[in-house]
Amino acid sequence: MHFRIDQWRAWAPGLDNTDKWLAWSRAPECLLDTGEQPDVSFLPALQRRRLSRLARMVFQVGWPLAEGHSELPLVYISRHGETPRSLSILQDLAATEPLSPTQFSLSVHNAIIGQWSILRADTSEMTALAGEGDGLEMGMLEAATLLAEGAPAVLLVIGEEAQPALYAPFIEDVPFPYALALLLVPGDDWNLQLHKGTGARAAWPHPLSLIQSLCNGCETLEHTWKERQWTWSRKIP
Repeated sequence: MHFRIDQWRAWAPGLDNTDKWLAWSRAPECLLDTGEQPDVSFLPALQRRRLSRLARMVFQVGWPLAEGHSELPLVYISRHGETPRSLSILQDLAATEPLSPTQFSLSVHNAIIGQWSILRADTSEMTALAGEGDGLEMGMLEAATLLAEGAPAVLLVIGEEAQPALYAPFIEDVPFPYALALLLVPGDDWNLQLHKGTGARAAWPHPLSLIQSLCNGCETLEHTWKERQWTWSRKIP
């Protein structure tokens, strides 16, 4: 797969601009999550009320990159999605409480891209994926296909929310909440290849490793998940 990353933005607790991500990438550490909300003040208050924290993360990183594009295909990836909202619904069921139709409709995996489409009045092709540990690369495959079909640009957004304590023994790949948006356009600046092989698990989830690479100007980056080895390489001017 060949492509160019035209722009990128990322958010995590306390990391809301490029300078802060540059500092984190030089000495990466697990961040303390105090529950702060991403800034989505560019949306009217009534529209913000319906957005979960994960949705706010997606909008915070993706919205500025979509400016100037009346139609922009979107690939959204999240392994765990709206887990906190889904757990709340399950707890209501267990307590025989009446379920909120709004809560249920917003808990499904494609709810965020539905909200995105409505608020931006954009009916471009949009896809919601739930991949494994290499969901980022699976999303890149989907985005590269759209570019190959003639899309002038594709917005890829991947995000994970803090997981409920109840799920802590089962979910260990979200060290802290984060979201990453990439505005992808045709080009050969980057090359992404897949090979069969095994290796050590990366210290950080793949999106966070990619942010480190973008900040530090690395020429190559390898991600391994199970028997899939992904190699990112780019041309450095």
